[in-house]
Amino acid sequence: QVQLVESGGGLVQAGGSLRLSCVASSRTFSDYYMAWFRQAPGKEREFVATISRTGSFTNHADSVKGRFTISRDNAKNTVSLQMNSLKPEDTAVYYCAARESFPSTFGGAYDYWGQGTQVTVSS
Repeated sequence: QVQLVESGGGLVQAGGSLRLSCVASSRTFSDYYMAWFRQAPGKEREFVATISRTGSFTNHADSVKGRFTISRDNAKNTVSLQMNSLKPEDTAVYYCAARESFPSTFGGAYDYWGQGTQVTVSS
């Protein structure tokens, strides 16, 4: 069982930056593939980024590639999402997710989810 708690969301102007963090309550955090998803009002949940257990492999959605970077610190049970050059269309609730098998861009494949953190980008 893994509990995930996100933080770092907020209101930022277009072009600005935010760093999201997700802390996991697991003694075996390094066993989990981690990912970030987001959901905007009235839209389906969208894959943002995923990272392998050691952090050696990452995959970012085309919509955020070059602007967002996922990373993890297994010693601190933390996965982060650095978001730069934010756009109004990045406005959404951002969720952290975990699964034990191979990484996936499909939200339904993840077993554990955080409560989400709101990111609002003003134009």
